[in-house]
Amino acid sequence: MASKEAKISLKAPKGTRDWSGPDMLLRDHVFETISNIFKLHGGTPLDTPVFELKEILAGKYGEDARLIYNLEDQGGELCALRYDLTVPFARWLAMNNVQQIKRYQIAKVYRRDQPAIARGRMREFYQCDFDIAGAYDAMIPDAEILRVIVETFEALDQDIIIKINHRRILDGLFAVAGVPAEKTRPISSAVDKLDKEPWDVVKKEMVEQKGLSEDVADKIGKFVLNRGTLDEMIEFIKSDPNLSANDEIKAGIADMELLASYSKELDTFSKISFDLSLARGLDYYTGLIFEVIQKPSTTNDKDAKKSSKNQDASAVGSIAAGGRYDNLVGMYGKRQIPCVGISFGVDRIFTILKARRGDKKGPARQVDVYVMAFGGKEFDGLLLKRMSVARQLWEAGIKAEFSAKVKPRLPQQFKAAEDVPLAVILGQDELADGKVRLKVLGTGKGGEGGDKDEKDQGQLVSRDDLVAEVKKLLLEVNADALPIR
Repeated sequence: MASKEAKISLKAPKGTRDWSGPDMLLRDHVFETISNIFKLHGGTPLDTPVFELKEILAGKYGEDARLIYNLEDQGGELCALRYDLTVPFARWLAMNNVQQIKRYQIAKVYRRDQPAIARGRMREFYQCDFDIAGAYDAMIPDAEILRVIVETFEALDQDIIIKINHRRILDGLFAVAGVPAEKTRPISSAVDKLDKEPWDVVKKEMVEQKGLSEDVADKIGKFVLNRGTLDEMIEFIKSDPNLSANDEIKAGIADMELLASYSKELDTFSKISFDLSLARGLDYYTGLIFEVIQKPSTTNDKDAKKSSKNQDASAVGSIAAGGRYDNLVGMYGKRQIPCVGISFGVDRIFTILKARRGDKKGPARQVDVYVMAFGGKEFDGLLLKRMSVARQLWEAGIKAEFSAKVKPRLPQQFKAAEDVPLAVILGQDELADGKVRLKVLGTGKGGEGGDKDEKDQGQLVSRDDLVAEVKKLLLEVNADALPIR
């Protein structure tokens, strides 16, 4: 007798998820909002393979290289799933000898990280990248990237802080503190944990794991625990004779002074925090680096208690990050192409927006009008007429549906119209006069609201005027119904 097959575990793999219904619509809204900002700034789209040659990704991610998903050899090429969108972009630039471009890409990336889905940390997740490649005058593209960040989160109604630092300033700080050159990147990775760990824990890692002397670690702490506005931190660094004498720091400060000037004109200055603890663990950054976090809320006790359910959303960490990488493209080609870019973490942004929406569920689908019909004993369902009206709306660019039954019952049609703002109701007598009924649906739910919807038959509208009347009503109904507010 044949043994029974093992029962299949019906679940998505750890660190991944399915998207559907209101969540999918909210995520698509985020995609559309971000891509519209990219287009405002002259961005052109790019798509690259989900996996790359392993040698393309090697040596670009520092300690995070352990998170790369390597693939089995399937045909003579060793490949790996992409870790981010930046390295594939650099490969594409070198391969096609592109000298200047503003490019954006929205695609999935993969990391063998320990997932925390409630906080938006996944193994498969979307990034939305915008990069400016090409040789331009100092800090002008960098300043525009910061403007893209501000515009994007304003459009998403999120209050943010852009933490910035400069790799040359950070490397100079380490040199002044006495860090050996070969330990610069490992120590930089340790410092980058200061947003999650207290100084004592980071210092212990430097001394016990990285082999740094305690005296040098204390000197680093004296520097990296400072943050403030661009003007304040530039003055702080200049006021220290040891720091201001270092050539790397001088070059970084010159960049930051330009950025301070440009950010005031682009109205991003107030969003920026110059944070000397920001290091960014990726090896390819060479200049300005930045990370975007939610601005901490200042709530009273009542609000704090109410918002305690959303602690995961407040602990998502950075929601966008990026920086300047002038040497990455040259690793693949004969010419260096300076680049600067930003990557938005869509899944983390989604987590915040969904928490802000709270218990209020968004629509499960995007339909503007439900076409329905009713009648007496001789009612035949008016299927052909419902099809005709639906086609009329579709041709006008209006999202519409109707029941796929020949003789649907009216209560079933109202049930099917949940979350749909408008209904076009067909009746035999009205159609004979060239008219239909147009009504704004109530709650869109069953129970009392559904009963009320059935009793209110709406206003009579001629077929010729239907499209114009529907569009007018949709403007009124949707005016206060933005997807995430």
